[in-house]
Amino acid sequence: MSDLLTERDAWSMANCSIARALEIVGTKTALLIMREAFFGTRRFDDFARRVGIGEPATSARLKELTAAGLLERVPYREPGQRTRFAYQLTDKGRDFLPVLMALRQWGDTWATGEQGPSVVVRHKECGAAVHAVLQCEDGHEVTFEDSVLDAGPGLIRTPEQRDDQYAG
Repeated sequence: MSDLLTERDAWSMANCSIARALEIVGTKTALLIMREAFFGTRRFDDFARRVGIGEPATSARLKELTAAGLLERVPYREPGQRTRFAYQLTDKGRDFLPVLMALRQWGDTWATGEQGPSVVVRHKECGAAVHAVLQCEDGHEVTFEDSVLDAGPGLIRTPEQRDDQYAG
């Protein structure tokens, strides 16, 4: 395994997973709508009220998150009312939980006021606080210092790097 970072100028970030994820959830309102979806918010008006944004912004974010497959619209009907739609997390949306947990955990450590965090997520079974952790596929916890960058199958090398590989 070579140190990929020493070759950074020879690869393109055109296929960056972080950039692509930010295209989907890279706004404050998208992240807060996802937070609310995990808290059980389902109706349009409740999203707008709880996130503190207007109807046009709520509509735009919900459409984007639905189009991206994180939320899905589910019809419901109150007695005597027309059919409306609620929003619920999809499997893809539920897979976003570790991202929000890590962001909340970082905020609890570095951005919370003197009073402390507003909520604590606990394990339903034992009551212990839940934390996001990095771990390898073998289950070892990994720190920043313990990690290395390796080329993935989608790494795009610049033309100069490809030429260098075949020279010599």
